[in-house]
Amino acid sequence: MNETALKNLRREVLAANLRIPEAGLATLTWGNVSGVDREAGVFVIKPSGVSYDDLTEDDLVVVSLDDGHVVAGELRPSTDTETHRCLYRAFPFIGGVTHTHSTHAVAFAQARCPIPVLGTTHADTFNGPVPVTEDLTPEQCARDYEFNTGEVIVEMLRSDPRRAEEVPGALVSRHGPFTWGPTATASLENAVVCEAVAEMALHTLALRAQLGNVSEPPGHLLERHYTRKHGPDAYYGNAGPAPAPAAVPAP
Repeated sequence: MNETALKNLRREVLAANLRIPEAGLATLTWGNVSGVDREAGVFVIKPSGVSYDDLTEDDLVVVSLDDGHVVAGELRPSTDTETHRCLYRAFPFIGGVTHTHSTHAVAFAQARCPIPVLGTTHADTFNGPVPVTEDLTPEQCARDYEFNTGEVIVEMLRSDPRRAEEVPGALVSRHGPFTWGPTATASLENAVVCEAVAEMALHTLALRAQLGNVSEPPGHLLERHYTRKHGPDAYYGNAGPAPAPAAVPAP
């Protein structure tokens, strides 16, 4: 195991976990972030029930991606560890996972309602509604509950893996959101966006109910907002060349 890589991963995972309360995504200890080192076959995750105020790098737990056993750490890992492990094993492109109980996203999960795409803010990150899973069965709850929580997400997305890349999050029915990304930091940022667009959607739906019929946003507008940040032609930010300026018609 590359100790330098693991040290860097610990630092990133700690920083991402500490951002959960800063972003208003959790009450008490209701949230966790993990990050994976696929070459080493492990992931790093927050310990169970430890206050964010008390959380240190040494508290983080290193878990085997293969069998879920603790590789390093003195504390028990998050109770959601097996859900994270399930997602890592199912989708090799995932480098980090975040789970929270943020208020507005949980409201959609409890209502068993996907977060709809109602505008460009949503489309900037999620290329479609944030989906909601089926309820877990009594058998899934009775045995391997946390791993099966991941399985219901995987089953929902298995027929269309591209969907898991373009919509990096899901609502577990009656439970709450899980988001993911190429890094632990990215997964946390997607959780921030998920909560923000859930709150915006609730306000928008309330206004629609008062105002009556309101047209859906045009698909070409939503697609433009997604593709300017994602994919081969993305130009948002400063990582690549700037797009050519639009041609201005001669007077």
